[in-house]
Amino acid sequence: MRDIAVFSGSAHRELATEICSHLEVPLHPVRTQRFANDCLEVQLQANCRERDVFLIQPLVRPVQENLVELLLMTDAARGASAGRITVVMPHYSYARSDKKDAPRISIGGRLVADLMVAAGADRVLAMTLHSPQVHGFFSVPVDHLHALRELAAHFRQYDLSNTTVVSPDLGNAKEAAHFARLLGVGVAAGAKQRFAEDKVQISSVIGEVAGRDVIVLDDEIAKGSTVLELLDRLRELGARSIRVACTHGLFSSGALKRIGDQPDVLEIVCTNTVPISADERGPKLKILSIAPALAEAMRRIHNGESVSALFDSP
Repeated sequence: MRDIAVFSGSAHRELATEICSHLEVPLHPVRTQRFANDCLEVQLQANCRERDVFLIQPLVRPVQENLVELLLMTDAARGASAGRITVVMPHYSYARSDKKDAPRISIGGRLVADLMVAAGADRVLAMTLHSPQVHGFFSVPVDHLHALRELAAHFRQYDLSNTTVVSPDLGNAKEAAHFARLLGVGVAAGAKQRFAEDKVQISSVIGEVAGRDVIVLDDEIAKGSTVLELLDRLRELGARSIRVACTHGLFSSGALKRIGDQPDVLEIVCTNTVPISADERGPKLKILSIAPALAEAMRRIHNGESVSALFDSP
């Protein structure tokens, strides 16, 4: 079996360090240099020849900078005769660009997938893509993980006898139903219509939420407009308590503060797929680590074991 070599871009080195501690392997250094003309150069500062190389880089702000850095890392590994190159991408921001819903627009999710493969990626390990079919944009194998087990383990500490999981829209209802089954509770979903990036309307909630303890589940929270709109509907319907959960806590434009300032929101739970600085965190925020899950998936990929078995096990 070829040796493993793990590198990280500059997007989220804290997560990469934690993953390597679970794998009990070193995180090899990467040198990134910016030239006077604003171009980047990346050097992987460890031997890659015939090794099983893993490149950890979520596509988070600044997305374009981190994307180019990832492409350069991938190309550098290929040029260094890596035996196999796996891109570990905890958050794929371009997954939201997955369809042509207006004239003359690009499908960024497919384009960026092609760029990664062209740069030399042999495999991709992703976490909670915006829509599951996005992994079909890649012409190389994709291992698509989710964080529902980590989230469920957190919420099992509470009394769930009167709990309902609520999806903000029907598109996320399947994931919400899976999460509800893990917790052994009911599920509901909002009927959402989007008019602009930050303007949505939820006309109704399908399911029983009156007098219930609600867990709002979404794949990611960016500006938070959908969650805030759903909170208004839940109040009108008489929800007893509200907790908010997501995999990717982007929390742009003050979303974390606006959601945290809602008096009936008891808790906001996300994972560490996206870095959140200490000064951005509020008292209601709880961050769960997905490093053990990513590390185990990487170990199984390296050893040629089943990754889907991670979801089959209890």
